[in-house]
Formats: sequence, structure tokens, C-alpha cells
Amino acid sequence: MLVALVLACFAFSLPASAQIGRVKLAVGTASVLRAGQSLPAKPGLTILEGDTLVTGANGRIGVTFVDNTRMSIGPNSRIAISEFVFNPTTRKGKFVTRADRGALVIVSGQIAHENRDAMRVRTPTALLGVRGTRFVVSVP
Repeated sequence: MLVALVLACFAFSLPASAQIGRVKLAVGTASVLRAGQSLPAKPGLTILEGDTLVTGANGRIGVTFVDNTRMSIGPNSRIAISEFVFNPTTRKGKFVTRADRGALVIVSGQIAHENRDAMRVRTPTALLGVRGTRFVVSVP
């Protein structure tokens, strides 16, 4: 009994990665790279900070984040979720993605609406600040 209690306390003290979003759509060749592993993207798969979303020539991924940001990733894309912090009480946070290649459509959520500088998209040649609304990024 004591051993079970000690193990339970230890398990609760371990850091847990917080879910920041969820795959809503996955078509064709689509995966999520997480901690060196490739997971098949499928509806319901949780997205964590640090994940990279990858699609092949026939792939697409749709994700909804906890701040209600929606992201659609087109074919031949590689998009990393570099940083995501969100406080649902204050609706403040920070959201930084890195688009290495491909196409990305974003409909911004609460993070971008609460702070003009809170949402950014990095590309190999630019850093885009998101001021709310819907936008498209294409990286050759």
C-alpha cells in the first residue's frame, strides 16, 4: 500500500506536456513529428508545443488550437509549432510557428485578438506578425 502511494505521488510530480490543439482533418500522407518519432496524423490526435506537422504531395492537415486558432496545412509542407502559451482566463498568450516549406492558412484565435504582437509566423526569409483575421503563407 505504501509503495503504491509513493509511486502515485511521484507520477503526479512528473512534468506533463499540455495539449495545445487537436487534429481535426488529415488527408493523404500526413504526420506529426514529436520527440524524434513520426506519428500518423489522424483526427483526434493531440498537438503539443514543439510538434512539427508534415505533409506529402497528397497530404493535408487541419488543426484547431485551444485558443480557437484554426490552421490548414497544404501538400508538401513542414510547419513547426515553436511556441504556444495560452491562459484561457485572460485570453493572453504567445503563438509562434515556423513554416519551412509548403502552404499554411490560419484563421487567428484569441491569442492574436488580445495582443497585436502575440502571434508570429517565421519563414526562411521573413518574420510575419499576425494582427488577427485570416491569412495565407506560402513557402517554396
